[in-house]
Amino acid sequence: MKLIVGLGNIGKEYADTNHNVGFMVIDKLSEMLGENIKKTGCDADYAEFNKNGEKIILAKPRTYMNESGRSVKSFMKKYGFEISDVLVINDDIDLEPGFVRIRKSGSAGTHNGLKSIIRETGSGDFNRVRVGIGSKQEHQDLANFVLSKMRMTENQKLGLEKAANAVYDYVLGSSVDEIMSKYNGNSNSNGKH
Repeated sequence: MKLIVGLGNIGKEYADTNHNVGFMVIDKLSEMLGENIKKTGCDADYAEFNKNGEKIILAKPRTYMNESGRSVKSFMKKYGFEISDVLVINDDIDLEPGFVRIRKSGSAGTHNGLKSIIRETGSGDFNRVRVGIGSKQEHQDLANFVLSKMRMTENQKLGLEKAANAVYDYVLGSSVDEIMSKYNGNSNSNGKH
């Protein structure tokens, strides 16, 4: 079983912001898989399907970023997911646009969505796909930066594509170690299908 959660904020005003990278990747992935995000429950909009005999859920929490963990915990309780079944896609200010980092666990750093998931589940042992959005300007407030509209540069597009391709491979059966070795690293490799 796999619970794949893209982090973001609901509402048109947040649609194209840096903080909504997780939602963007889930949308791209649902397109690639031909699975529409049309169900609502567990504080999320989601798609539920089977791939190679395995239950997969693609979810976009409706709780807003700072309460994302409520949705993850709800899915875990309803479907019996273990923390190791969870993969979270989130924006990362410590990575430049075009770069993706896949990890098996870790701390939340400054990311409120990750903090919420760790707080609600009691564990940081979930898989993550971190998508680079670059860092704020020296004078800029962090909240203003992550909630500002994304400049959709070629590198930003490459990063979103690379993240979607990595998670696509994961859905099709690649292990986290395999997608780490294929996609972590330079921004020029996107593992294109």
